[in-house]
Amino acid sequence: MTIEAFLDRLEYREPVRPDLATLRRLHRAWRLRVPYENLDVQLGRPILLTPDALTDKFARRGRGGLCYEMNGALALLLKAAGFAVTVVEAAVLRSTRGEGQWGNHIALLVDVDGETWLADTGIGDAFLEPLPLRDGTHRQGELAFRMERLDSGTWRMHHHPGGTIGSCDFRTAPRDLAEFAERAGTRSPDSVFAKVLVAQHHRDGRELALRARTVKRGGGERHTLSSLDEFAGTLREFRVPLEDIGADGLAALWAKTEEQHETWLAIQGTA
Repeated sequence: MTIEAFLDRLEYREPVRPDLATLRRLHRAWRLRVPYENLDVQLGRPILLTPDALTDKFARRGRGGLCYEMNGALALLLKAAGFAVTVVEAAVLRSTRGEGQWGNHIALLVDVDGETWLADTGIGDAFLEPLPLRDGTHRQGELAFRMERLDSGTWRMHHHPGGTIGSCDFRTAPRDLAEFAERAGTRSPDSVFAKVLVAQHHRDGRELALRARTVKRGGGERHTLSSLDEFAGTLREFRVPLEDIGADGLAALWAKTEEQHETWLAIQGTA
């Protein structure tokens, strides 16, 4: 792996040092340049967490991915930049859905300048910059995130009000990314990622979200896509390189979203 390939992908031109300023800039650049998306899951393509596969997908092919891939690839970049990075097991919505949520997510803990920071680009509308592993509320612009220590080895990140999730718990014990390879590649038909095409991206100071054929832009504006061309244009807006999807893949995705659109409306309770 060459760090230059990742930095080129992020259009990052600042100095790279293992300090807090660089960590913040790299995390922000990732959120602004790399979309969260499940298009490979929808196309039945393998989800691989090896360094070679992650480097190829993110640094060379310009793609995004799901949490295991997003944070796995970010860990590669941060380690190459000289940071001390720990992959940890996480549980999105454990606070409301229970212990079975463990392992449905991973996050990164980064030790820098004498403090530990939570880095996580694997939530669709994740925070733009890392959060300190410190009890209390931490503001980023108009958004407030809260860190809560649950016990000696477990923390809870409370997402900002209006976020896509309410909270995410994580353990501080180190884990190996390869331990999550089977979970990442699971094709359970009950998974929301199998049921509905998902893409999310921070663009122009607002969150963009795509669920099947429904596009939501910051401020609550919703729009239903009505053609293949409009679908393709939306994926470009989300920084998805269509050449990596291919014409046949694009057509297959559009066809799948017809039924998924109704599924998504039902999930939202609006059908």
